[in-house]
Amino acid sequence: MSKNIVVAVCGGIAVYKTVDLVSRLKKKGHNVYVMMTKSACEFVTPLTFQTMSQNEVVTDMFAPVSNWEVEHISLATKADVMLVCPATANIIGKIASGIADDFVTTTIMATKAPKVICPAMNNNMYDNVVVQRNLSKLKNDGCYIVEPGEGFLACGTVGKGRLTELENIEDAIEEALCTDKDLLGKRVLVTAGPTREAIDPVRYITNHSSGKMGYEIAKRARIRGAEVTLVSGQVSLRPFSGINIIPVTSAQDMYNAVINEYDHSDIVIKAAAVADFTPKDKSEHKIKKSDSMSLELTKNPDILMNLGEKKAHQVLVGFCMETKELMENARKKLAKKNLDFIVANNLNTKGAGFGTDTNVVTIIDKLGNEQSLDIMSKGDVADIVLDKALEFIRK
Repeated sequence: MSKNIVVAVCGGIAVYKTVDLVSRLKKKGHNVYVMMTKSACEFVTPLTFQTMSQNEVVTDMFAPVSNWEVEHISLATKADVMLVCPATANIIGKIASGIADDFVTTTIMATKAPKVICPAMNNNMYDNVVVQRNLSKLKNDGCYIVEPGEGFLACGTVGKGRLTELENIEDAIEEALCTDKDLLGKRVLVTAGPTREAIDPVRYITNHSSGKMGYEIAKRARIRGAEVTLVSGQVSLRPFSGINIIPVTSAQDMYNAVINEYDHSDIVIKAAAVADFTPKDKSEHKIKKSDSMSLELTKNPDILMNLGEKKAHQVLVGFCMETKELMENARKKLAKKNLDFIVANNLNTKGAGFGTDTNVVTIIDKLGNEQSLDIMSKGDVADIVLDKALEFIRK
């Protein structure tokens, strides 16, 4: 959904990255409005931002207006999110102190929109107790502070102070745009991706899981305010910012990680594709080619079954993927593993299954309710699963 994002650009070498960020936000369909401090104009011209945002760029509070409206009030009212990027020590100090002496600071003071602040400066400046005190104050006031990255800085030093990766800023904007934090104070544990069962140091048994469904659930839970832990098999996905990631390889690794986190979790969603079997004897050396080979397998621990047996206050959610007799198998798994509800899908259904951005699922709960959903994005499925988990918490 298109949102109005007002970007306050301050004077710093990281301004050039903000140009790219504005382009990214436009490509996502957002309306982007840029305002620049006088110092920012020394690094990049307003015309550059005007071209990328396709909107007029404001630089002067007292410039002649093309239509009759108090422009800083207009932008402040229009904003769904106020983004300060890059945020210098100067602008951070002004916002924290309530100073409004130019167009940028006046607009920031006038808006009720959530504020995302992205510090970028010399590492010694960033570490200064005054700057840290101001950032702490802004965070306590409800601002989203996107921590800078570490590395080589434009001033020639090495340390923490460079503008963070743009993906982290985009994540913070998504988080700020979600005003209904209905999972605030909840701890959500999610598993995602495949497990790998070693045969020898070179080969392993695995499956086609991409991890997309579990990663979307973790992302939506984080955006909605939860403290999220994601136990993930090896995938090629970037986790959403602010999520506690526990990387694992084998089913035994995943079992150990989940059991360790289980007691202090409120909602547990097992979306991983865990291998049921593992080689009984794992070779310490690469097995040489031969005309034939047999592989003896032994059962892995049943993570979901163990969680169901230990369940106390947790809402426990499982996934079931089948190629036939979906509903019958899903109902059996729901009862056998003591789940609150299960999310079932058929690998043969178009738009469902491994590696897709969409899913087609049916949700079955322990009360006998069934909800069949049409094809939709995995993000939308994730929200419905989390809504259902909240229903059980509230009951």
